[in-house]
Amino acid sequence: MADNKEKLNQAAENAEEVKAVENTVSETKEAVETTEKAVSDKVETAEETVETSAPAPKKKMKSMKAARAAYSALVYVVVTFFSILAIIPFAYMITNATWDTYTITTSLKIWPNFSNLIGQTVKNYHSLVDRATFSFAVGFRNSFVISVSSTALSVYFSALTAYGIKVYDFKGRKPLFAMIVGVMMVPSAVNITGFYRLMHSMNLLGTLWPLILPAIAAPATVFFIKQYLDSSLSLEIIEAARIDGANEFFTFNRICLPLMMPAISTQAIFSFLGSWNNFFAPSILLVTSETKTLPLMVAALYGDRYTDMGAVNLGLSISVVPIIIVYCFLQRYIISGVSAGGVNE
Repeated sequence: MADNKEKLNQAAENAEEVKAVENTVSETKEAVETTEKAVSDKVETAEETVETSAPAPKKKMKSMKAARAAYSALVYVVVTFFSILAIIPFAYMITNATWDTYTITTSLKIWPNFSNLIGQTVKNYHSLVDRATFSFAVGFRNSFVISVSSTALSVYFSALTAYGIKVYDFKGRKPLFAMIVGVMMVPSAVNITGFYRLMHSMNLLGTLWPLILPAIAAPATVFFIKQYLDSSLSLEIIEAARIDGANEFFTFNRICLPLMMPAISTQAIFSFLGSWNNFFAPSILLVTSETKTLPLMVAALYGDRYTDMGAVNLGLSISVVPIIIVYCFLQRYIISGVSAGGVNE
């Protein structure tokens, strides 16, 4: 009987323990269900928040794209407008080269003479070359010699000067550079009288030398190349070349000149254009017909009583051909040279 009571008591205790475990399990299930419900509620809330806030960035991106597109369109419109303004004078000049003087002076022609294009152009050409004051071969030769020689002297010696100011640390370097910048502000017409008297005393009037030799001193070119060197030339390269035993001219000609090619090419274009189109100084310094440049010969086509406008426009059209050729060969350096020369570290 005692054993049966003990077994009953033990069974009752086991039943109570099982019941407690079941209660614990049920409470755990309820807690898990509560947690899962809270998590799902938070997930749903987060999804609603994301769905609610998603349209704002999309709208912002769309507005930014629209603003960029509008800005690009505005840039293209402005660039196209100014490009047309730059092309109109050349197109008008070439168009007038195909018409006769009466048509040019009595009406505005914006298209070539398609009805008699070759015949009228050939007639204008004969009228041009038959002038005693015009010789295309002589004018082209003189302009070519002056422009090429002055351009070569200008860019080389200006690069050499800028290199010296940049690389060498000597007393008076900053005042020297300031003086070069100051000379840029002096108009060429101011000193033409003294320059004319100097060339006359040296017996150089009537020759091409007065238009070639002064190109050695080109303050604007020196300033531009100096600014370019400030942003692109590392002095460690110069020091390394000196350690290797290279002399100064070898370092400049073989190492620095290739690095300066964008700036040199840009200034070569500007120098060539300025020299080729120069009219003021040649009209004073060139006193013989054998030394006249092409712009001077074209200007001589204008008469007191009658001017053949077809021949004049044809001569002007021919005179711009070398400029276009030089620009086509060197134009890829313009943007890189100008942008690099405008940066100063």
